[in-house]
Amino acid sequence: MVTLGRHLIGEFYGCDHTLLNDPTTVEQAICDAAHAVGATVLHVQAHRFAPQGVTATVIIAESHLSIHTWPEHGYAAADIFTCGGLDPAPGFRLLQQRLRAETTRVQVIVRGTDEHIARAGDLMPDDVVVLSSLAPLEHAPTLGTSS
Repeated sequence: MVTLGRHLIGEFYGCDHTLLNDPTTVEQAICDAAHAVGATVLHVQAHRFAPQGVTATVIIAESHLSIHTWPEHGYAAADIFTCGGLDPAPGFRLLQQRLRAETTRVQVIVRGTDEHIARAGDLMPDDVVVLSSLAPLEHAPTLGTSS
């Protein structure tokens, strides 16, 4: 693999509300997702919010995974950032199954230098359309500031 990493951003809709509100279930699912991509798990942390919702993170030797849930909406958002040639897709599919998601949306960001990204074309399926590209920092837009 020529890229430094891949960052998969997954969204899960129509999930089981009970599962999304159970920190043990969410933590186990994100850990299992890390194992599904072949990662080396270093640290796991989960937190349940009141009145509802869970956030869990997994630090892996190859980067990280995180998930945030909104049980009241049947929705979860997950990041799977892998380096070292690991494919994040198996982790996404595992989360889809475990959360019983009816539908999903996924984005994959190729990480690395301009050279790595330019050589990563073989990682993108033919039906993927690039919606944005990198610009040198001096040409990056500035974000508004609050008054």
